[in-house]
Amino acid sequence: MDVQKEQEQQNRTDHVVSGFAFYSEKDARLAEQERQKIAYLDKRIDRTNLESVLIIYKKALDDRVFRTPVGLEYLRELQGELKAEQDLLGEEIPPIPLWTNFADTREKTSPARRRIKPAPEENKNTTFRLSLIMNIVMVIAIIAMFIITLNSDQPNVLNYERNLQNKYATWEQELTQREQTVREKERELHIETEVSQN
Repeated sequence: MDVQKEQEQQNRTDHVVSGFAFYSEKDARLAEQERQKIAYLDKRIDRTNLESVLIIYKKALDDRVFRTPVGLEYLRELQGELKAEQDLLGEEIPPIPLWTNFADTREKTSPARRRIKPAPEENKNTTFRLSLIMNIVMVIAIIAMFIITLNSDQPNVLNYERNLQNKYATWEQELTQREQTVREKERELHIETEVSQN
């Protein structure tokens, strides 16, 4: 961003005409042309003849000869002279039309002016409450996952040893029960006595 600011600052100093720093080189060239027109008119115009000044002023307005602040400042100067002597002219001095929408221009050409506006207090409270509720829900979900994992029959990192011991204990019980069942059957069939006699 600093490079961009430096570039914009450099552009501003490169495009200065009659004390105005223009945003683009094209605007600066136009202002320079208007400055040359002003110099030409000042050589030719007789400021003591108010009627000729008024004619030139109106012609400049009608033809939109001046569009930059340099030219508009010159028109404002002429307008001031004419208004000072308006009683002698007996004619109303027309205003200087501005053919630019300044509100839209400001929004389009103001890259660094878009500031983040702080959220109203009402929105901050709502955001905080929503964040708090979401955090509580997440903590509850994590606790529930741990409980489910601990109580699960499937071995996992948390209950691996316990499940393994339970599985071996179950196998041992089953083997003991089978062994006991086999012995009972042997007793019933008198297999034990026959094996011991041979």
